[in-house]
Amino acid sequence: MQQPIAGYHLDEEDHWVAELTCDHFQHVRHNPPWTSRPWVITGEGRDSMLGYPLNCKKCDEGAPPDTFNKALKP
Repeated sequence: MQQPIAGYHLDEEDHWVAELTCDHFQHVRHNPPWTSRPWVITGEGRDSMLGYPLNCKKCDEGAPPDTFNKALKP
C-alpha cells in the first residue's frame, strides 16, 4: 500500500527512517548499487520528498503502528 512520507528521524545507527502518514516507519538508505536514494543525504533532499508515497509492507500485513524507541529522540 502506498503511504506518503510525513517526516524523518535517525535510528540508533544514524540511518534515516521515514515516518509515514500511516504511523509506520521505513528505512530510506542511500546504499548504492542496491538502493539509490541520493535525496536522503541532505536536509533539502529529504524535505523535497515529504508527501512522496512509499510502498508500506507493514500496512499490507496489517501491522500495528510503529513507536519511537525511548532511547531515541524523535
